[in-house]
Amino acid sequence: MTPPAKTSANPLFLRDEELRQGIEMLFYAYRDFIAEPDAILRRSGFGRAHHRVIYFVGRYPDTTVSALLDILQITKQSLSRVLGQLVRDGYIQQVKGPQDRRQRLLRLTEKGRDMELKLTEDQRARFARAYRDAGVEAVDGFRKVMLGLLTRDEDRDRFKRLDNGSR
Repeated sequence: MTPPAKTSANPLFLRDEELRQGIEMLFYAYRDFIAEPDAILRRSGFGRAHHRVIYFVGRYPDTTVSALLDILQITKQSLSRVLGQLVRDGYIQQVKGPQDRRQRLLRLTEKGRDMELKLTEDQRARFARAYRDAGVEAVDGFRKVMLGLLTRDEDRDRFKRLDNGSR
């Protein structure tokens, strides 16, 4: 007896239970993903907003306040509070833009780079282990799923630029 022919799409993963399980797994994964950074942040008197600012300023040195607001999708007031504390505490420095002196470019100080490395060390290890265990096709599938969850074209485009080797 010959096995049934495989179809290209298996609709079982679209059942409500499978979708709910995916949502639930994302919640659990995020909880575990941020546990170690949260402990480090608490010891420093910081919260997750501080982590996001440190991460993205480290990832995109000399980013502008405006670009950071666009990435984080938070109010100026919220960013101002967090950024002000990080600047006062010596984690981030603001420099004037070379063409427009009103522009503030943000970059991590040495203290900020050390903090960013501490905050992402466990996260990078988790991704490396998960990617290695899952294999290339699964990593590609994960990227496609994550891109599919993004609602803003600008965010999806950011990763297309990174895939093409530019920033």
